[in-house]
This record gives sequence, structure tokens and C-alpha cells, in this order.
Amino acid sequence: MPRGFGRNTGALPAPDPSVSSGDNGGLLGAARRLAPYVWPPADRGDLRLRIYASTVLILAAKLVTIGMPYAYKWATDALAGDQPLAPGSSLAWLWQAPLALTLLYGLTRIAIAVLTQMRDAIFATVTMAAVRRLARDTFTHMNQLSLRFHLERRMGGLTRVLERGRTGVQELSRLFVLQLLPTIVEFALVLAVLTLEFDWRYALIVIAMVSAYILYTFVATNWRIAIRKRINESDNLVQTRAVDALLNFETVKYFGAEAREAKRYDESMARYEHNSVRSYVSLAVLNAGQVVIFTLGLTAAMALAVHDIRAGRTTIGGFVMINAMLIQLSIPLNFMGMIYREVKQSLLDIGQMFAVLDQAPEIRDAPDAKPLAVTGGAVRFENVRFAYHPDRQILKGVSFEAPAGRTLAIVGASGAGKSTLSRLLFRFYEPTSGRILIDGHDIAAVTQDSLRAAIGMVPQDTVLFNDTIAYNIRYGRWDATDDEVREAARLAQLAPVVAAMPAGYDTMVGERGLKLSGGEKQRVAIARTILKAPPILVLDEATSALDSFTEREIQDALAAVSRGRTTLVIAHRLSTIVNADEIMVMDHGEVVERGTHDALLAAGGVYAGLWNRQRRAEQALQTLKETGEEEMAVGARAAG
Repeated sequence: MPRGFGRNTGALPAPDPSVSSGDNGGLLGAARRLAPYVWPPADRGDLRLRIYASTVLILAAKLVTIGMPYAYKWATDALAGDQPLAPGSSLAWLWQAPLALTLLYGLTRIAIAVLTQMRDAIFATVTMAAVRRLARDTFTHMNQLSLRFHLERRMGGLTRVLERGRTGVQELSRLFVLQLLPTIVEFALVLAVLTLEFDWRYALIVIAMVSAYILYTFVATNWRIAIRKRINESDNLVQTRAVDALLNFETVKYFGAEAREAKRYDESMARYEHNSVRSYVSLAVLNAGQVVIFTLGLTAAMALAVHDIRAGRTTIGGFVMINAMLIQLSIPLNFMGMIYREVKQSLLDIGQMFAVLDQAPEIRDAPDAKPLAVTGGAVRFENVRFAYHPDRQILKGVSFEAPAGRTLAIVGASGAGKSTLSRLLFRFYEPTSGRILIDGHDIAAVTQDSLRAAIGMVPQDTVLFNDTIAYNIRYGRWDATDDEVREAARLAQLAPVVAAMPAGYDTMVGERGLKLSGGEKQRVAIARTILKAPPILVLDEATSALDSFTEREIQDALAAVSRGRTTLVIAHRLSTIVNADEIMVMDHGEVVERGTHDALLAAGGVYAGLWNRQRRAEQALQTLKETGEEEMAVGARAAG
């Protein structure tokens, strides 16, 4: 059985190249690439000021954090009758007021919370500015990538890359500045206090506990990352299948495939469920191990404090101070485990985004490219060869010229290479060899923006933005006035349709224009090309979705718009191009005939064969239609 034609086996499809993990060079590599986004540019002094303010608040919050266990110790000693200060000291009165020390303890906790929240609020603008800049650059880069890139990617998976990449940048910048840096500062302060207030043994216990905690977290998290990768793959598959089925809603309905699509979606959800359960189980193992390690360290430090209390080297307040300090340290330590997990996940997500950014556009402007200056609009192909894949040649040395202001129709069987000509003209692809010229200028030597601004396209399959009719028409020329939009709609025979709609030009067309009929979508496409008013027109079966009456009206409108412009008409229905200045016949990637309609018919070649077959098919269809109408009339009379 040929590959691709078998039943769905439930096997996970090959990973989409658009969602590959990429290579950031690890944490340092990711930090290097993110630095230009996280550190604001010179013109954003306000963001830099926020970074400085956040740093000050981090230090202030951690100093207060270290002061809180002291307040707890002093209050405990006051209640226990222990007074570490001499009776004549100016602060000795505090040990006569345990309530005041308790209030001090409460104030320190409030101060920690307020300083932390202020820090988060101030730094949020910096984080989201970085997210916005990177997301904008990635989205812009996606639009600059070649048509080949997008055709080979699953769109659902690609949007998930952008979405998770944004989240990854947000998490990574927040975790580093708001979690990792404060944790390092607090750990250093805790070691200093334990060494100065008690002795080196306590610091050694904490160092051993934290080291074991971090080592265990790293090992367990690396194990979980493999699971997380599988979750990402299954999540991408869920997203892709959902988007694919919903975008092809009508096709699903046509073939009654709701149950099949639901089964495919459920299969992908089953994988997601299985991997998610494994992720939750592994998280439970990680959390349990962290609690055990921390509790052993806490117990060892408190047991040492008990020994020192009995030896008279510390007070009961020292015992509770150690407990409070380590419990307080457990919060950032817990974040440390979360930080590593989230950093690894963020690196994975950001790596996928950077993998897209690392994709070089297949089509680039030459370093010395200049804007295209169209004088007449003559289009010339010189011995153009092209293949989408090396083993399948599409164009085999195609040469022709469409003179300025003339209409050239291109016909031929499906797969002859007609639409490929328009893609090459727009520089969606580069020819394998040969060149394409407009007014004598090689299009490879001009800017892509100026090239595409000079060409208007009405495709066979029109896809509209999920916005208003006016928005979709104005897409042809964004600075057009409302009157110009209406005039373009009138020329495209769209105005009467819009007039019948309650919202008029503000009518939403739905996802991909699904609220409009095929003919209405086609007319919107024609209207926006009319509005663009380019010197060169490409009509790829521009009236294929219209009825015969409307088609004649649109053909008249297109003839008026084409007058004085170079027009390439790609056609299957030969009756629509009989008045073309010249007709070019293609077959298997080669130009086999050229001439006017009458001359090609007289030659009795490929074109004449195509014409005769279409005429016979149209006559047969007309006969069937007339027979059907007659039978309906007979049936109606009999019923009467």
C-alpha cells in the first residue's frame, strides 16, 4: 500500500520541524540571546529605572527577611526570661516588653510582603516589554519565511510554538530576577547569620542540606524533562488535530466524519492524558524527596541547637530563631526546585521559538536590491526551470513574454505548471535556473516589497481574514477611502450583495470567510485587487466560483480593470479567455503552443483538443440539464 494511504494506526506522527527543540547553547546561550530583550534599549530609560528599583527592593526585602527571625528570637527570649544584653544597655528595655517584640515580628512580615509585591509590580512592565518585543520579532520573522516553510509546517503546532515561547520568556525573566537572584542573596545572608550568631557547624549543616536538595532537584527534574517533552509533542498533536478539523468543518460534515475526527482527537488526548499522569506522578516523587531532604537538615540543625542550649551556648530564642530561619529558607528553596523545573521548561519552549528565528528566509533581497520601477509592465520568462523537489521537475525551460498592457492567457492540464509561474513571479520561490524580468529588470535584483506592490493577484481559492468586508477589501490598499472601497466593490459586482446585508460593509465574514458564499468571497478578492490597481495583474481562475451571469459581469469588470495593464490569466475554463491577446498552452512544464484563440483552433493541436473536450462536456451537461427540466415539467403536469 502506498505510503500515506493507509488507515490511521494511532502512531504518533513525526515531530513537526516547526516545533523542534532547537539549540540555545544551554542556560548561558539562552541568557545571551534573551539579554537584548530583557535589558531595555537606550530609548527606554523608564524600563531601566524599573530594573534598578527592583534590585533595590530585592535587597531590602531580603534584609528584612533576615531580620524577622531575630524579632522572633528576641520575643521568645523575653518571654523565657533570657536577656542577652547587659542591664544598662539602651535596648535592654525591649526584653521587658515581649509584646513590642511580637509586634516587631509582625511588622517585619508585613514589610517583606509589601516589598516583594512592590518589586513584582515594578518589574512586570520590564518582563512584558521583553515578551512583546521577542513575540513581535518572531511573528515578523515567521511572515518573512518562505512559502515552502509554511507549507511544510502544521499551523496549529506553529502557533503553539509562538504561544509557549512567549510564556517561556515571561517565566524565565521573572524567575531569574524575582526568584533566583533573591534566593541566592537570602542563602548568603542565612549562612552569614548562622556563622556569626551561632557557629560554623550550623552553616555546614545548611550547606550540606541545600547542596543535597539542589542535586536531587536537578537529577529528578532532568528525568521529568523527558516526560515534559512528550507532553509538548502530544499537546501539539492535540492542537493540530483540533485546528485541522475545525478549519475543515465543512469537509468533515460533507463526509459524515464527525465520529472519526472525534476518535482521532480522543486518541491524541489519550496520549496527552498518559503523559500528563506520568508528569504528576514524577512531580509527586520530586516534591516528596525535597521535603525529606529539607526536613533532615532542619532536624539536624535544631538537634544541634538543643545540644547547645543544654551546654549554655545559646538560648531558647536561638532554638526558635534557627527554626524560623530555616523554615523561611524553605520558601525560596522550594522556589529553587520550581525555578530549575521552570527554567528547563522555559528553555525548551524558548528553544522552539529560537529554532523558528534561526530559520533563514529562503528568499532574500540582494544586498544592492533597488525598488522596482515599472514603466510598462512587460513580463518575460527566460529559460526558467524549477522543481519543488529535486526528483520532480515542474518547469522545463519555460520562455515567454507578456508585452506591456496586453493579456496573456495560460492554459493547460492540471499539473502543467501554470500556477507555479505566478508563484515564481511573486518570488515565493526562486527558479532553479533562468530568470524572470519585468520591464527588463531581473526580479531577483529588486526588493520583494516593490515587486509585490506592482502585482495584483486574484487566486482561485480565496481565503479572507476574520474581519469585516470593508477590512478585507481595504487590504488591497490600506490608505483607501471609504468611497474608493465602495467603488471597488461596485466594479467587482459586490455592492448589491453588501447592500442586502444588515451590517453592510461592517459585516463580519467569519473564519476564512466561511460566512460568505464562494462567489462572494471571489468578488471580495477581485475588489481588493481592483483597489490595489497594480500595473500587472495575475488572475488565477478568478471567476471559477461564479455563476454564468455573474461571471460575464465580472469578466466585463476585469476587462475594464485590465485595460492598459499587463495581465496573466491562468485558466481552466477556455471560454473565459477567447478574447485574450495571446494564449499560451503548457503541457508537462513546457510551452507547447502559442497564438490567438482562432489560430490555435485552426492549428488543431493541444489547445484545439482541450477546447473540443470542454465543449463536448458543456454540451453534455446542458443536455442533462434540459432533460432534467423536461422530466420535472412532465412530472408537474402529471401531478396536476
